[in-house]
Amino acid sequence: MKETRDFLQSIGMPRGDRYDLPDSEKRFPDGAQYRFEVPGIQGPKAMKALLETIDDYGFYIHRVTQTKGIMMLLDEEIEDMVRLAEKYQVQLVLAIGPRATYDTSASVHTEEGKRIGYRLRGQEQIVRAIEEVRRASRLGCRHFIMYDEGCLWVLNEARKAGFIPKECRFKLSAHAGHGNPCSAKLMQTIGADSLNPVRDIQLQMLSAIRQAIDIPLDIHTENPQSSGGFIRHYEVPEMIRIAAPIYLKTGGSVAKNHSWDTTASDAAARAKQVMLVKRVVDAYCPEALYSPKGSID
Repeated sequence: MKETRDFLQSIGMPRGDRYDLPDSEKRFPDGAQYRFEVPGIQGPKAMKALLETIDDYGFYIHRVTQTKGIMMLLDEEIEDMVRLAEKYQVQLVLAIGPRATYDTSASVHTEEGKRIGYRLRGQEQIVRAIEEVRRASRLGCRHFIMYDEGCLWVLNEARKAGFIPKECRFKLSAHAGHGNPCSAKLMQTIGADSLNPVRDIQLQMLSAIRQAIDIPLDIHTENPQSSGGFIRHYEVPEMIRIAAPIYLKTGGSVAKNHSWDTTASDAAARAKQVMLVKRVVDAYCPEALYSPKGSID
């Protein structure tokens, strides 16, 4: 395998998974190593409860992600979420809604068809996805999560052309199923501003991905029951050390599935999960650098 490893190294890729777990010297623009993200906040009531509870704890986070889709929100709800994001100085990420599970696809609901994931079927769904981003952009949102590589590419082209605001930022979901440095490099090349690898990525794999790309990595510290339900709080210090800059996606274990309709009490429970992870960070890597409040790239 030496020749293959040598070739990979010659094109700037790791020779293999990084079992040596080297320190990452990469950072957010503000010089920090990590930030917190809370996913699955589906509307303004849950978002308000989350941010108020975090504030009551005397803490703050940097990113709130909605996962059910822009199409599931009224204009007024999006505007309320944008206002909350501005008030609490967080990045609001809205999900592109038309995808295989919302479409007329029969195969996506079969055992084999699950491989489709949340990708888009047909060019009309691409048109609708772009329309989703244009609508949310008009209402003040600039950050979007997506599940389809072609959608990512075309939105990056739209951003470059000025068809959508140039300030738009794109995050690729774990549901796209990427988990190796070469795929991560490709996603960065076609426009990803942050990347969420598969949820059960191991530390040596995560380290290899970090060696290949510069954009932030979004890593689940815990998961809904439908995604395995596993909790990785004690691995977080190593995640920060080897994968910075990193968003710690926390609070998912409160939900039963990815599109769980989070209540206000659920949102408060997610805030508690953030504080549990912060306790581990403070105990085992207190020197780790946390981004100041309001750092939104």
